[in-house]
Amino acid sequence: MKHTAIRTSLLIVLAAQISFTCAFSHAEPRCPSGLPDLHPRLVAGALLVVPVMVNGSGPYDFIVDTGSQLNVVDPSLASELNLQSQAHVGLITTASVKEASVAVMDSLQAGPYAIQHPFAAVQDLGMLQAADPRIRGVLGENFLGHFDLLIDYRRKLLCFDESGAIGKDLRWERIPFVLSSHADPDVPFAERLVISVRLSHIGARPILLQIDSGSDGPILFRGAKELEKFLLRRATLQAPNVGEARRPFAPLPPQDMKLGNRTVRGVPFVTPSSPAMNRSDREEDGVLATALFGRVYISHSSRYISFDLK
Repeated sequence: MKHTAIRTSLLIVLAAQISFTCAFSHAEPRCPSGLPDLHPRLVAGALLVVPVMVNGSGPYDFIVDTGSQLNVVDPSLASELNLQSQAHVGLITTASVKEASVAVMDSLQAGPYAIQHPFAAVQDLGMLQAADPRIRGVLGENFLGHFDLLIDYRRKLLCFDESGAIGKDLRWERIPFVLSSHADPDVPFAERLVISVRLSHIGARPILLQIDSGSDGPILFRGAKELEKFLLRRATLQAPNVGEARRPFAPLPPQDMKLGNRTVRGVPFVTPSSPAMNRSDREEDGVLATALFGRVYISHSSRYISFDLK
């Protein structure tokens, strides 16, 4: 396997001021079309955690992370399962680039859904485990990409769809994913989920945002020259007493985001404070956290995303 750079969000705990409109029913929530139900628990109010089986063992708590191209396991779990390194890759996280070993699992299963012989990076998950020490890994796009996915934050419901049945009945606007200009058919990892939006404070320039269920807040990077001046001028310095997780990020004034034919008002973006976190080789301009929305449908099969903005 070639040594390559793989995107993984792993964790962004921003404690962003995101407001949720929750409408919980007394009845147990169910997936549409009679599909099996998964009921994740939420960490930091936004990060989805589900039990998974690895090589028939478990269950272990994994974060559902559409921002990670690879599944990830922490080193202690890799040791317990005797996962053997097959190669090394460069993992590009929000904060850094790190080399990680890659192992091949026999199987990986969430609920009744399983795939055989998926890759997994072995990576320290210390920041995730600081938020919740029970977390042992990440379900990335090389698992999630085998299914269409409905995330319902309001009802704490997660639905995997192998047939496209959910998408047939949805009437939400379909926003197509932007194909990466750096796509490499020889690299056996999932294509990143990126859409184009417009932001009120930046003008007519399209902004590319990666869809990320592993983040609890939206981010803009300063890597692009046309964004550098705007973000440096608008970013607010953090107070010295802010928490460690928020310290690397500077808040920006809330701005309106044109998402397809609709507009989301007052989106609370932040920007990384450190120049090392603002890599100039990033194709995307930032991260769009799915937790901003009540419900999200990701069609991997038809390459689009739909948001319930009600």
